[in-house]
Amino acid sequence: MALTECPSCGKTISDKAKTCSHCGFGVGDASSEDLLRKKNFNKFKRQHSIQNQSMLAMLMFVSGFGFMYWGGTRPGDMQHNLAIACSVIGFIWYVINRVRLIFIKRAD
Repeated sequence: MALTECPSCGKTISDKAKTCSHCGFGVGDASSEDLLRKKNFNKFKRQHSIQNQSMLAMLMFVSGFGFMYWGGTRPGDMQHNLAIACSVIGFIWYVINRVRLIFIKRAD
């Protein structure tokens, strides 16, 4: 008995199992088209999640930037420094997510 990876959830299961004990995916009844479709769907969900994170990062950047200039704070104030930190963290998070998307697209 060997252990294989479930195409749906990615956890290890027995190669003799008809269904995955973790997610219930019918491994024994799945055709190659079903496996390919499931793989593409999981890739789509991963890309969608990263794109949502990119939107949050962009919102964080813009809100920090806006608060820094239109929030009524002066340079050196704690609120001004927090706004700068929010903008920097949002920008870095956005760039990291874009790089992650490139790697996912190249993985095929």
